[in-house]
Amino acid sequence: MSDDRKELGTRLREAREYLGLSQDEVARAIKVPRSAISLLEAGQRKVDALELAKLADIYQRPVSDFTGPAVPARATPAIAHLARAAAKLSNQDRAELMRFAEFLSARAAKGKKP
Repeated sequence: MSDDRKELGTRLREAREYLGLSQDEVARAIKVPRSAISLLEAGQRKVDALELAKLADIYQRPVSDFTGPAVPARATPAIAHLARAAAKLSNQDRAELMRFAEFLSARAAKGKKP
């Protein structure tokens, strides 16, 4: 199993869990068996471009969130300040902050504003 496929699976699982969706709900939405979602998230099954596009739509994120670099290439002073503030949080709170930041990023990428 490749590291890239495993990373993609992790990102897909985190996006699904953040929205509170079950593997079964996602599988029904894209018309695949639930086991296919499980294998995708475990990095044991390849995902084709059409499936990835459907998953990105369900998870309200651009495809690049799942295929692009894990961290931004540049850091601004504001990002550095956020990192210092986040370092003071508990692991659980940092994980929640990360999920919220990913949600905001995906919403901005799709052009949706409150």
